Amino acid sequence: MKLWTIEGNRLRLDGGAMFGNVPRALWEGWFPADDRHRIGLACRSLLLQAGSRCILFEAGAGLCFPPALLERYGIEGEDHRLLSGLSTLGIPPEKITDVVLSHLHFDHAGGLLAPVTEGEAPRLLFSSARYHVSRRALERAKTPHLRDRASFLPGLPELIEASGRLELIDDPRQHSLAPTVRFRFSEGHTPGLMQAEIRGARRKVLVAADLVPGLAWMHLPVTMGYDRSPELAVDEKRRLLEESLEQGTYLFFTHDPAVALAKVIRDEKGRFASGERMERLEGWEL
Repeated sequence: MKLWTIEGNRLRLDGGAMFGNVPRALWEGWFPADDRHRIGLACRSLLLQAGSRCILFEAGAGLCFPPALLERYGIEGEDHRLLSGLSTLGIPPEKITDVVLSHLHFDHAGGLLAPVTEGEAPRLLFSSARYHVSRRALERAKTPHLRDRASFLPGLPELIEASGRLELIDDPRQHSLAPTVRFRFSEGHTPGLMQAEIRGARRKVLVAADLVPGLAWMHLPVTMGYDRSPELAVDEKRRLLEESLEQGTYLFFTHDPAVALAKVIRDEKGRFASGERMERLEGWEL
């Protein structure tokens, strides 16, 4: 089994929203903001090649918006960079056998869609892939709360359902990707957030998703304004980091602008920190 990181279209989101109750004087030292108070974030996917299967974890934002919204979110590039990255590896979209989505916020699932073209209906790109989503995440995307409605793409859940290739996950131990992949659920960021743990002969990698979107969010008190329940998110993050530290698990970050993967360690003050940082993976063997 081998892993590659695929860099999708980057975006810019409001720094205050990304750091919740953290004062700007602190978070701006980690992430310099532009003149609209936005910070630059990666939208990174992880590709697992295991035998005949090409499994994509997360799909990034892609170019799923009309021009005005592309500009609002600072989405970079005129090409769909997830597809470009796969093409560089010689993998066309139809060769992806599975897409695993932690949740259906636009910056994790928008890359499933072809770029917006005036006069054309939205369409899915991965014509052969089976989509793996938790049932609660799909339900939230179909009936979002007013507070998080803007984070979802109208019509995307229905497109995935209509494909006939949707696998809804209720039990983290019962799914068609086992035993290569195991799942864990969390609720603090959004209902039914599904984190995938990929287990190889030598290493384990956990797709941390938006519970720990990057290095700065490894600090336990740091949450996002987008989180459904910040206190619950902190408790879930603590358990995840403790278990990852104990088991030597690597965390994969979808949004960190510079680091794709790191191992959980403790610093000299006993706080969670990162070790063995990697900017990208290119055929990294598990």
